[in-house]
Formats: sequence, C-alpha cells, structure tokens
Amino acid sequence: MPLRNSQCERELDTMPQNEASLLTFWLLSTTAHEITVSVPPIVSEGDDVLFLVHNLPGEIESLAWFKGLGDEAEEIATYALHRGLSRPGPAHSSRETVYHNGSMMFEKVNLKDTEFYTLRTYNRSGKIISTANVYLNVYAFLWKCGCLASSAQTTVESLPSSVAEGGSALLLVHNPPENILEFLWYKGEVDSKNLLATQSVPAKKPTVWGPAYSGRETLHSDGSLLLHDVTEKDHGLYTLRILRTDMGIEEAQVQLQVDSSHSLFCDTLTSSQLMIQAEPRYVSEGEDVLLQVHNLPEDVQAFSWHKSKDGSPIFKLNRAMPSISWDVAQRTKGMAFQNGSLLLQDITEKDAGIYTLEVLNKDFKIEKAYVKFYVKKSVTQPFVQITDTTVSGGTSVIFTCVSPNTDVSIRWFYKKKNLQLTERMTLSPTKCGLRIDPVRREDAGEYQCEISNRFGVKTSLPVSWP
Repeated sequence: MPLRNSQCERELDTMPQNEASLLTFWLLSTTAHEITVSVPPIVSEGDDVLFLVHNLPGEIESLAWFKGLGDEAEEIATYALHRGLSRPGPAHSSRETVYHNGSMMFEKVNLKDTEFYTLRTYNRSGKIISTANVYLNVYAFLWKCGCLASSAQTTVESLPSSVAEGGSALLLVHNPPENILEFLWYKGEVDSKNLLATQSVPAKKPTVWGPAYSGRETLHSDGSLLLHDVTEKDHGLYTLRILRTDMGIEEAQVQLQVDSSHSLFCDTLTSSQLMIQAEPRYVSEGEDVLLQVHNLPEDVQAFSWHKSKDGSPIFKLNRAMPSISWDVAQRTKGMAFQNGSLLLQDITEKDAGIYTLEVLNKDFKIEKAYVKFYVKKSVTQPFVQITDTTVSGGTSVIFTCVSPNTDVSIRWFYKKKNLQLTERMTLSPTKCGLRIDPVRREDAGEYQCEISNRFGVKTSLPVSWP
C-alpha cells in the first residue's frame, strides 16, 4: 500500500463530490489500463474545476499532469505515491493541487486555461504505464443573475409593430438566457433554407450569413436583428433559435408587419396574400381579442389554428362538414367564423403570443399565416443585490437587478445618471447583471436599476458600494 500523509488525506476528504460530470474524453494508453478523466461540461472563468480520475492502476509508482498533450516543458506537477508528496513543475500556476488518486483540483480557471490536459502514470523504472487526455473548455463568465420568476421565456418584439416599406425594423430580443452559445435567425420556421444568420457568443468570429440573407440585415451582439429598407417581401414570421452552453435550445418567434403604400389592411382587395390582423393588438386580461383573417382562399377545404409556441391545435374546422372541434386543453372560450377569423374571449396572460392559421385548399396544399398579440402587464419595483467576487486574483463586484417581471427592458443608473459603461464593465445578456472587474475606488457611489415595458416604468431604491 502506498503511504499517504495526513495533509493529503484531509485534502482528499474535502474534494467536492459533485464536480464530476459528463464530458467526452478519450484514452491514449500504452497498455490495457483504461484510465479516464472527467470534468464538468460547463466551466466558466472563476470556477474551481476537479479533473476526476477513474480506474487508476494499483501498480504505479508515480504520476504526472501536463498542460497540452504531454510535452515535458508543460509539466504541471508530479505525485510520488509511495511518499505521498507532490512536486510542482514549470507549468504550475499555484492553482493546481494533485491528489493521491490522480485527480487534480484546478482553482479559479480563466479563458487562457482552455486546453488539453494530460495525465501519465509511471512504474518503478520510470516507464510510462498509461496516458489519458481530457479537454477543458472555459467559457466567458457565465451570469448567474436573473429574475425571481425562473420561468421567464425568451421573446422577440418588432419595433415598430408595423413598419412602412423602405423603413427599418428592429426584432428586439427580451429575456435571453444568460448562458448563450450561439444565436440563429430564420426567415420563417426553422429550416436550413430559411437560415438568415448565425452568431457565436461572445462574438469571436464574424456573423455567418445563410441562404435567406438579403444583404439588408444586421445582427447585433444581443441577438436582436435589424432589417433595413424593408419591402413587402419581408412581411411574415421570423424565428430566433438560441443554443445554450448546456446544449439546451430556446426558440422565440415574431411577426413582422409591413405596410404597403395603401396599407395591408386598408385595401385588402389589392393583394391576394393571406393575412391576419389582431384587434386589439394590446389587450388587458379579461378582455377579448379578434384574430381577423383577410384574403382567405375561395377553394379552402379546411383550416386550423395553432398556438405557435407548442404547436398544439386550438381548433379545426372542415367547410364540407361545418362543425368546430375545440382542443379543450387549450381553451373553450371563443368563437370561430367561416372566413377563418378567431375570437378569443376572457384573455389571460398565457394566451399572449404568436398564432398560426393553416389553410388546406382543394389541391391539398397548405398555406400559413401568422399573427401576434400582447397582454398588458404592469411592472413592480425591482431591487438591487450586490455580490463581491474574486476572479483571477482581482476583485470584482456584481450588481443584480432582481424583479418578478419578464419581457422588460432594464437600464442602470450611477449617481442618478445613466451609467456610462467603461472597458471594465460588462452587462449580462438580459442587462439584469452589471459586472465591474476589476473594481476601483472611482466606482464607489450609488447604483440603481430601472425596468420598463410599454405599460409602465419602475426604478429601484439606490444602493451604495462599497
């Protein structure tokens, strides 16, 4: 049995057991020993990371960790099992601790630590018994700020709600997740031929434009899409897909309304395009909203309405057999009309969103149209939390704007004035977090956050730092 000193025993006992997680790894072994190493799949700068070793051979005399694929010049540390002692190497940064079972704790990682790491084991003759490699991918600081309402959904709003031909429209993103890996925009539903653009986060690489790109779009760093010189062809549905660092996916859709010179709804006889208008576009809870259909094809055989978020049908109507079939799980309060229009009664907040009308003609071809309406929601007063952290040897401070409201815009104030961001300041994707790294004496003072939507504005009480 190899000897272990008491200090190492204590270190082993205090190793975090929840740090082991899934990560793809591979083994480069000179023998049949199947040593593997795992690290958490999501690691952000400032985190402590455990390189957890599995199936360490019992006959080894020593082991060594390297940065890279095993170059001796990049040696981090060696560990002699029979003496229970470790020796730092040239690549040791004073943040690594190697344990007797081969595992290594790496404290306060940063972006420069993204690299392959190699573990080698040796016998008494100094011959290599096995070699295992693992890749550590360190993401930029992952925000842990957010709202008290943990179920906030990512949404997209068209500004303005209706744009004239030749004008510009901003598809503004609300409530994006804080752990974004990539933005993808589609003209219509998610399909490779509809791809407009992709942008990684942070934007280390240029935007990649897809087959639906017209040359008139600009993709901003917060995921919002700006369309210039809008034409009637730009009218319709747009889909934003967000890939998260935990490999999850979020989607949000928005309807872009383009007014021609005569207005789409003032002279519907001049166009044969299937269109829908929400009356009113902004509705209070308990009120009714009419999704009015224009230019329904004369040869329509059947049509159905869907809530675009989940795709579940609200109802179906067959003209040959004029009966309506409602999906009770969706809603039962409403009326459908022969021209395809839909009246939703006694609206609640969960009814807001994009609705899809699918029309089946006599040739069994399906035509789709989309409409979106909003439910008026007031805002409540937010408050600011302050967290001091230490990352990469420096001190930073994080201000978090906490609110139960979603679909809001957030602004920050410093000493009663709009905060002017410096190179040391970073806002989270939702702007609910403000990070100053490193923080300095000149940053001292009162901070406030303001949340707003089109129905109201509320500002937090001031908080002082330090």
